[in-house]
Amino acid sequence: QVQLVESGGGKVQAGGSLRLSCAASGNIFRINAMSWYRQAPGKQRELVATITNTGTTNYADSVKGRFTISRDNAKNTGNLQMNNLKPVDTAVYYCKTAAYDGWYELRDYWGQGTQVTVSS
Repeated sequence: QVQLVESGGGKVQAGGSLRLSCAASGNIFRINAMSWYRQAPGKQRELVATITNTGTTNYADSVKGRFTISRDNAKNTGNLQMNNLKPVDTAVYYCKTAAYDGWYELRDYWGQGTQVTVSS
């Protein structure tokens, strides 16, 4: 089994920065893609950023140029650096990974989420 834990959420004023972290643990052989999603009240969950095992990144248009996704394969961790935060970024942020377990099965795993609140 694989578990993900997010951290780094909190309150920040518009224009500020936060760094979210995602730590994976358990029976991991290799993490494939890592992604960050977010969900604001009354809205659908949306994909924010993705990074592949080779380092290729992709961002939602709404965060491109402000957010940076990264990963450390040796530590099975991922990060989302969020700069120039705006009130519209307020949401619960979730880490998601596609990982091979010790029996080489590829499965999706989700973290519990961390709240990010941006005030004007």
